[in-house]
Amino acid sequence: MQFKKLYLEKLGATIELTAFAPEKKTAEYHAILHVEPKGETFEQQLRRILLAEEQLMALADLTGAKPVFKRYFLSDATNQRPLMPQDNTCTISYIQQPPLDGSKLSAWLYLQRGSEVIPSADRLQSTIVRSNGYEHVWTMGMMIGEGSSYSQTQTLLEDYEALLEEHQMTLEDNCIRTWFFVRDVDTQYKGLVLSRWENFAQHGLVPETHYIASTGIGGNPSDPKAIIQLGCYALSGFKPEQQRYLYATSHLNRTSEYGVTFERGTLLQFGDRNHAIISGTASINNKGEVMHEGDVVMQTKRMWENVETLLAEAGMTMNDAAQLIVYLRDGADFEVVSEMFSKKYPHVPTVFTLAPVCRPSWLIEMECIAIQAAKNDEFSDF
Repeated sequence: MQFKKLYLEKLGATIELTAFAPEKKTAEYHAILHVEPKGETFEQQLRRILLAEEQLMALADLTGAKPVFKRYFLSDATNQRPLMPQDNTCTISYIQQPPLDGSKLSAWLYLQRGSEVIPSADRLQSTIVRSNGYEHVWTMGMMIGEGSSYSQTQTLLEDYEALLEEHQMTLEDNCIRTWFFVRDVDTQYKGLVLSRWENFAQHGLVPETHYIASTGIGGNPSDPKAIIQLGCYALSGFKPEQQRYLYATSHLNRTSEYGVTFERGTLLQFGDRNHAIISGTASINNKGEVMHEGDVVMQTKRMWENVETLLAEAGMTMNDAAQLIVYLRDGADFEVVSEMFSKKYPHVPTVFTLAPVCRPSWLIEMECIAIQAAKNDEFSDF
C-alpha cells in the first residue's frame, strides 16, 4: 500500500490518497478530499473540491484510472444537493453528515485502473466493474420520499433485491456490504432494524447462516421526506470459500444477540490480494455492552482495539487500511479525537463527520476497508 498526502495550496484543498497498484494488475485507489472553509459559501467550496478532483485524476500515478463510486459528505444536503452538477461518471452518494473540520463538504472517491468500469449500468445508476470473471456492482444513494422508516427500508431492500435479480444475483449469495443512513437515528433506527430483520429472514439470512457487513448510522438524505438512504456493494463470479466473516469473539459478540442483523466484517480473498471490509464499529464488548459510557477518549481506544482485532483475524493490520470514516455524535469531540487519530494512524486517509451512532451512549464509530497483497493460487486475481 502506498500513502500520499497532497496539499493544493492555490485551492486550499488536501488530497489524502492510498494506492494498491501491483505491476500489470488491477490498481485500486481511495482518496479523501478536504477543503479549507475560508468563510466561503457552499458553491465556492464545491468549486474548489471539484477542481481538486480534477487534479487528482490528472496525477501521473492515476493515469487511466476511473471512478467506481463517490460519496459526498454535506453539511446541508437538502439545500446543497441541487447546487451540485450532474455527474454520470459513477454511482454517487450525497448524504448530510457534516464534515467536522469546519467545511461544508468532503468527498471519498474509490477508483480503479486495469478493469472495465461501466457507469450508469442499470436503472438504479449502478457502476459495474468487470475483471477476471468477477462482476462488482456498486449501487449508492437509494432512497424514496414516503412512508415510515420500516416501510422505506422494506421498499428499498425489495427494489434492490429485484435489481440483483436483473444481474443474476441474490442478496444472500452476492451482497457483500451495505450502508444504511438514517434520519434522526435515535427514533427511526428501530423501524429499520425490524424491517431488515424480516426481509433478511425471508432470504434465509438468519443467525445460523450469515448476515452482511454494514454500517447503520445517522445521516440525512437530500430528500427531506426520505428517512433511509441505502448503499450496497455486490459481487458475482467468486467461489463461496473466497468469502469469510470476521467475528473477533474475544472482543465482540454476534450482533443478532442484541437484535440487529449485520456481520462485524468480511474478508474477500482474490488471487493477488485480500480485502477486509470492516463494518461500523464502536466501543462494545463481547457481551454486547457499551464500554466507557460518557468518555469519548476511552471509547475511541476501545473502538480501535475492536477494529484492530477484526483486522488481525483477517491477517491484516491498520497499515493495510485504505481509508477510514469516523462518525461522532458530538461535534465538540472532534478536536480531541482527530488529534488522537493523527498520532495513531497519521498516514490513513480519514474523514470525520457528525453522525450519531445507533445507540445514544455510543459517542464514536468507525469503518474501514483494508487491502493486502496475497498469493491465493486457487482463486482468480482481483
